[in-house]
Amino acid sequence: MGKRSDFKRRARDDYPTPEAAVLPLLPHLKPSSTFDEPCCGDGQLVEHLENFGHKCLRARDLYLGLTIDTSMDARLITSSDADYFITNPPWERDVMHAIIENLSKIRPCWLLIDADWMHTKQAIPYMSSCRSIVSIGRVKWIPDSKSTGLDNCCWYLFDARQRMWPFHHFDGTTCFHARLP
Repeated sequence: MGKRSDFKRRARDDYPTPEAAVLPLLPHLKPSSTFDEPCCGDGQLVEHLENFGHKCLRARDLYLGLTIDTSMDARLITSSDADYFITNPPWERDVMHAIIENLSKIRPCWLLIDADWMHTKQAIPYMSSCRSIVSIGRVKWIPDSKSTGLDNCCWYLFDARQRMWPFHHFDGTTCFHARLP
């Protein structure tokens, strides 16, 4: 799955989000917030967030079977009345970048992405809309596996709408939240 292994990636980056990856995000969400999940896969992320009092308004996925349903495509969504988009998107860079670009113009969006991404040249165009980064460390993507993934991960909050949200501090810098025990 990672850049330092020969593990064969799952088709369409289908790695369900474990609860342990969601817990560090919870303090950064408005209480009882609403969200849309545009890359929901099997729905685990939705289930975890709803178990903590948040409400999913819409869950969709880029891929249904082997075809792309454009009405559900996170790269093409045009509106939302939720507080946030919250998703674990595919990590294929062209797909992920298109999702960041589209969703961040509509609502604040939290994306679960590898931590190393922020240090690459390809991240530069998107970092100006990155408001917060929440470090979560390595994620155990495969429940029965003996080990975690090899890449550290973060939740990134993107909001390209140029206005300040009352719950999130933004003064032109990205707030980094270190990993907590």
